[in-house]
Amino acid sequence: MTEFEYQGSELTIFEKADRWKAYWSSQIRRWIKGDVLEVGAGIGANTELLETETFRLWTCLEPDGQLLQQIPRRLRSLERHRFVAGVTSALPRDHRVDVVLYIDVLEHIENDVAELELAAEHLNPGGALIVLAPAHQWLFTPFDASIGHFRRYSKKSLRRAASPQLREVCIRYLDAAGVLASLGNRLLLRQSMPTQKQILTWDRMLVPVSRAIDGLLGYNIGKSVLGVWLRAS
Repeated sequence: MTEFEYQGSELTIFEKADRWKAYWSSQIRRWIKGDVLEVGAGIGANTELLETETFRLWTCLEPDGQLLQQIPRRLRSLERHRFVAGVTSALPRDHRVDVVLYIDVLEHIENDVAELELAAEHLNPGGALIVLAPAHQWLFTPFDASIGHFRRYSKKSLRRAASPQLREVCIRYLDAAGVLASLGNRLLLRQSMPTQKQILTWDRMLVPVSRAIDGLLGYNIGKSVLGVWLRAS
């Protein structure tokens, strides 16, 4: 495989967004079980976040070898984890798991339809595919471009990308209050990278508001979109 080096620098900036991580992870924890494949594990921030869940084996798949090397030092125990340098297409065809995770990853993959078809092939019957991605192409900013995003998603476009082998459980928007911050950056600041202070302000002030109101709004507004599907038994 050709050596890959991730060009984005947002992983360490968003790492301290504790309230946001607690929010989106609370939406998916019920499906974390058995053997898990985390595609695009990065520096392991999400691996560490979900380490306390009940699962059998967690595979961190990451094409950037330097990022992959950082993950083990974050974890309390390595017994239930393994670390693979590569992409989904390089996995053995008989590699089967109960959960496939794409946490802020799918938007970095040019052919997302082919990618999710591969993910479905690796799922055991009844297994879950979970995707969290930035929402709304009209919020696409220089920041998206600078870190290699090909797109942002609507519910419709994310639904369209999923394999027909999968049954949709839910697709919902998260972080309604964060839409204002993203829109302000797009229209006014036009920054290619948010500052740490901006991230912490959003995380501490807006995410708690979103967590309180998203359900009241029917999860119909938000700057991120979450999708969950199950493979037919």
